[in-house]
Amino acid sequence: MRTALTDLTGVRHPVVQTGMGWVAGPRLVSAVANAGGLGILASATMTLDALSAAIHEVRERTEAPFGVNLRADAADAGDRIDLIIREGVRVASFALAPRPEPIARLKDAGVVVIPSVGARRHAEKVAAWGADAVLVQGGEGGGHTGPVATTLLLPQVLDAVDIPVIAAGGFFDGRGLAAALAYGAAGVAMGTRFLLTSDSPVPDAVKQVYLGMTDTVVTRQVDGMPHRVLRTDLVDALERSGRLTGLARALRNAARFKRMSGMSWRAMVRDGVALRHGRDLSWSQVLMAANTPMLLKAAMVGGRPDLGVLASGQAVAVIDDLPTCQDLIEGIVTRATDILTALPPP
Repeated sequence: MRTALTDLTGVRHPVVQTGMGWVAGPRLVSAVANAGGLGILASATMTLDALSAAIHEVRERTEAPFGVNLRADAADAGDRIDLIIREGVRVASFALAPRPEPIARLKDAGVVVIPSVGARRHAEKVAAWGADAVLVQGGEGGGHTGPVATTLLLPQVLDAVDIPVIAAGGFFDGRGLAAALAYGAAGVAMGTRFLLTSDSPVPDAVKQVYLGMTDTVVTRQVDGMPHRVLRTDLVDALERSGRLTGLARALRNAARFKRMSGMSWRAMVRDGVALRHGRDLSWSQVLMAANTPMLLKAAMVGGRPDLGVLASGQAVAVIDDLPTCQDLIEGIVTRATDILTALPPP
């Protein structure tokens, strides 16, 4: 299935696997790439050395194009960009809108730049700065999310920019791909659907928790920002906890993240300042951001959903199987093709 996205990135199908922390590692990314989609490595939870090793592992597993997701506000973002350029990674995606300088630097090196946004004005901004495409996530999506539904946000962005637009938030099958293409999008991006595959590294016991759930909630108690997660006993407890309890937990998690990542306190403070820059965040919200990687790690790596949070899109309510990435992408593309072919001519 050829679209502006496949032409831009060199993949066979307009299906993107998003960069989910602790989930989107070499195993999942290479499985998506071998199936013809665009797999994105999640680098925010990796040290620079770990990211280098992950890129090399993906290369050992596949010859297909893939991408790396970056935090534009990370203290070592420049070093990570150097690594991507040096290793010839095809795509750089960004969880937050990057400034014009890194976009230009990546593009000059032949890297395709695809920022993720949750608002039309952000899409307009990165398009004006030279982004090659934009991934637009509506409120149905998991993790950090906005209030506007995909069905409203997607046409707004399509009308506002003239670069390829990838639709995210609520997609899980071929009907969604057909609908996104009918809107004018160049493809779809999915997180929860790829998390729930047999190629995902998430422990099987955690996958079974997902398959048994239908209820998600958007909470600010994880890191101070709107975060869509599965409604669990822990999340309910976080919702009931007070501000001081949340800050104390964040301090403990910041110390754990420091040990895990090898970052210095100075570097973590720099990241906090960058996170706060240009955003309406209090210092307590910046501090609470330390909760995110550790609470996700407890569930996604440690297999303890009772001790962590489970980021999830609303699509979890309609997912009931764990296919391979190959079967998933082939099924999505086949069904979307059948639907579009059956439509009457305009």
